[in-house]
Amino acid sequence: MKLKRYLELTLVTLFVLLSFSFVLAGERLRLSTTTSTENSGLLDVLLPPFEKIFNVKMDVIPVGTGKALKLAENGDVDVTMVHARSLEDKFVAEGYGVNRRDVMYNDFVIIGPESDPARVKSAKTADEAFNLIVRNRATFISRGDRSGTHLKELTIWEKAGLKPSGKWYLEAGKGMGEVLTMANEKRAYTIADRGTYLAFMGGRKISLPVIFEGDPILFNPYGIIAVNPAKYPHVNYVKAMALIGWVTSRRGQKIIKEFGKDKFGQPLFIPVAVPNP
Repeated sequence: MKLKRYLELTLVTLFVLLSFSFVLAGERLRLSTTTSTENSGLLDVLLPPFEKIFNVKMDVIPVGTGKALKLAENGDVDVTMVHARSLEDKFVAEGYGVNRRDVMYNDFVIIGPESDPARVKSAKTADEAFNLIVRNRATFISRGDRSGTHLKELTIWEKAGLKPSGKWYLEAGKGMGEVLTMANEKRAYTIADRGTYLAFMGGRKISLPVIFEGDPILFNPYGIIAVNPAKYPHVNYVKAMALIGWVTSRRGQKIIKEFGKDKFGQPLFIPVAVPNP
């Protein structure tokens, strides 16, 4: 009887200690997001204040937008932040996500070797730039991963009336940072979001210049969406909405607005949820 009582007390003590440890550790929130928000370094400054204020630990899964939305569609995360508006709208329309909010934007740029063998600098539009790359069979590195960047690339190929193929066209199936590194090593062309590009240039990880920019088709907006708790009751909807509130709050938007200014002389992202944060 004494042994049984001792075991019962031990189990109760362990339960109390584990429960106390869980409270101290706080809740966990799973975020799937595009690699650009992670590769650029934005999440390193945007998320820690949120974790501290709300006593929550973020589990960030940086993948291409297609994969990020798939994780959310499967109920494997609580919230997602991506940059492919057509896919985001479809995700919400099909009942997987709720309360989508605009967060920020930047743009895409076409980068390549300084010698510019395809003469892309002479192009007036993005699809003309892609036509020049094809015409000159200049090496082009594609994300090839159904990310927001890859989908934008495919949109431009479609507008140009082209289906890229051949030895000059390399599909990496990798994130933005890895593709930038590959393009730099091969002195090839690629399309990148400006935020990740500037972060890699500032860190002297690559040396490829911007060859083409400014076409309206290169606009790159980001949105954040909570996973629908009606479809997946297990998701942490309360903290997901807290995160949405944080990144679209005046303080969160100010962090986004200031990010990159000191190091690059310009912000890497432009906030849109709050006027003049």
